[in-house]
Amino acid sequence: ALPPLVVTVWLLGQMNTIAAGSFPAEQYVWSPQLGLDLLLRLDGLALFFGLIITGIGAAIALYTGYYFAGNPRLGYFYGLLFLFMASMLGLVWADNLLLLFVFWEGTSLTSYLLIAFKLEDSKALEGARRALITTGLGALAMLGGMVLLAQMAGTYTLSAILTQPASQFTDHALYPAALLLILLGAFTKSAQFPFHFWLPGAMAAPTPASAYLHSATMVKAGIYLLARLHPALSDSPLWFWSLLSVGGITMLLGAITALRHYDLKAILAYATVSQLGVLVFLLALPSEKALIAVVVGILAHALYKGPLFLVAGILDHATGTRDIRQLAGLARAVPWVTATAILAGVSMASFPPFFGFLAKEMLLESFYQFAEKGNPIVGWLGVAAVVVSGAFFVAYSLTLLWEPFFRRQAPTNDPGNDAAPVHHPPEFVL
Repeated sequence: ALPPLVVTVWLLGQMNTIAAGSFPAEQYVWSPQLGLDLLLRLDGLALFFGLIITGIGAAIALYTGYYFAGNPRLGYFYGLLFLFMASMLGLVWADNLLLLFVFWEGTSLTSYLLIAFKLEDSKALEGARRALITTGLGALAMLGGMVLLAQMAGTYTLSAILTQPASQFTDHALYPAALLLILLGAFTKSAQFPFHFWLPGAMAAPTPASAYLHSATMVKAGIYLLARLHPALSDSPLWFWSLLSVGGITMLLGAITALRHYDLKAILAYATVSQLGVLVFLLALPSEKALIAVVVGILAHALYKGPLFLVAGILDHATGTRDIRQLAGLARAVPWVTATAILAGVSMASFPPFFGFLAKEMLLESFYQFAEKGNPIVGWLGVAAVVVSGAFFVAYSLTLLWEPFFRRQAPTNDPGNDAAPVHHPPEFVL
């Protein structure tokens, strides 16, 4: 956990500098003919994502040592984990569109190797290939959109693009093509409908990889891209309706589908799909409150979903199964794990006073405000969709807590469905 902790401390030391309006930057000329510079810039959004990447990464790195204790390939996994972490940091710090694409592909390749870490597991290999193909094709579309965006702006430098008036892009003839291509890249990376199918399949990855890639980092790359380009591209009906419809469908589909599964990681996967839909749903709105709600939602999701993935891995490690039909009465056997699951679960269910409640409250306020001051029909439909998805959030959050930890016996009389015993209790070594 030392390397990400060092970067986290350095980032925390930059907070006052950035708050004062000074953004550290480094530039190295790579290919001036192509407009490709190694230009890294640390502003508020990059700092926020960087702290999540390294902060959650430090916890995952610590957990990995327990999860893979005695595994001869532990060093290889750590190498992949830190390469992925470096790619994610490069992605959020890149101030050049082409450099951002390079790091974007770096996350795709390293995530493929992390998901396929268990070479003997055919499901892991299939899930890794599906994720790589889906996100890779989306990335190629995104590259085309970035080239068109640079042609409209006259530069590949992101900070320069964002200082130009939005009308320079939205009134341009290339805008629809550029926007749709960029949205394809963002939607595939962040598992939006109809590209959401790759994320549940990637749950065959080892739990540390799932917890890191699918709660705090990789799946947030598309959200980051949309948030980064929001000032330049959002002032148009095409942006609004694309994000509103895709995000809304994804939010509802993921929440409803989560209740159909019995595997802990599958439930968490579809819950992640739903939360990613929530963030895209919010990014459709033009208000400052909605953008603040996106930031709060990203942080809340990382803080509760990461621990829940780790809890799923601990239970799998301790009992040999993640099937909630075979997990029962574990509260006394693993009290600290139970306490962690309760804190994270009630936050995911959006119960006060937890951070998840604040995120859901700001989500509702954003659409209520849009109904009052913007489009009443769309605003109230948005409120209704959020309420429905929120009900499912509560249902599967309580399911994740009740079934493994507090249920007394299996729900059927099938002898093969008896509760799994704890044969390998978790050890916590500081």
